[in-house]
Amino acid sequence: MEHPVLFSICAFLMLMLILSWVGYRLIYKPGRFMRQLGSPVITNDSQRLMDAGGEAEASTLVTFLQGVGSRVPSSETEVANLKADLTRAGFRSENALPVFYGVRIVTTLLMLMLCIMLQAKMPPNPVLQLGLMASGIGAGWILPRFFLEKKVARRQEVLRLALPDALDLLVVSIEAGLGLDQAIQHVARELYTSHPQLSDEMSLVTLEMRHGKRRSEALRNFAERTGEAEFRKLVAILVQNDRFGTSMGESLRTHSDFLRVRRRQEAEERAGKVGVKLVFPIFFFILPSMLIVAAGPGLLQVFKYLFPMMKTMG
Repeated sequence: MEHPVLFSICAFLMLMLILSWVGYRLIYKPGRFMRQLGSPVITNDSQRLMDAGGEAEASTLVTFLQGVGSRVPSSETEVANLKADLTRAGFRSENALPVFYGVRIVTTLLMLMLCIMLQAKMPPNPVLQLGLMASGIGAGWILPRFFLEKKVARRQEVLRLALPDALDLLVVSIEAGLGLDQAIQHVARELYTSHPQLSDEMSLVTLEMRHGKRRSEALRNFAERTGEAEFRKLVAILVQNDRFGTSMGESLRTHSDFLRVRRRQEAEERAGKVGVKLVFPIFFFILPSMLIVAAGPGLLQVFKYLFPMMKTMG
């Protein structure tokens, strides 16, 4: 190997990243969830959101990534799109954007080092080496955005699945005599344990209305933060009912029934696609095993007796 020191450094960095990720997923994240379940019931939404959204003591790695990412030049359109995606993924900190850029820079450098190590084992073709370097740098720059989009889609799915329960609680609260503002605050408090993401978003709606924003503006910000089409429909229903004075409970009940019917239809659609999706695993994995088990002994007998007999007769 021509670069043993470089290979050792890259191997150490990759091992450190893997161990950090495993430790976060298996130790830190479950422990934080258990601490949330063990804490007393919180009735002050503003204090809870300030505690959850407050800036924790930054680690050395986060500080380094923030320092690196703050020096990356970017356009206003790209910054606005990235901020929207980071908010939809649940990262509301002011330092989320420079940290994300820092992660991009570090990932690009790691991929570049990996490509440099792989060049020693490739044929001496300048075009091939240049293509490898370009693809590695592009992959290092694109991968963080790819994982961010995956996290946004996962969080949107969690919010979408929690929406029918929230609508049922809203219907019960409104029909019990609460106003829309008090109903949203009550639902956010009740959903804190079962659906914490949706609870946080609804609590932010309440806080925005308390700080002087109009109800329609706070609701539209709620739909924009989630980026989910179902929440835009819900916000449109709430704004129209509030403007024209129609029955809020009946509209929410109808929308909740529609969401449940649509979820059942999506489940039936996915179940109908299972047969088609199983064709390739059955053909490439299960069928060869069955053929080996069923025809294997017979083929062994053919190779053992028939072929020697044919050679003798010839």
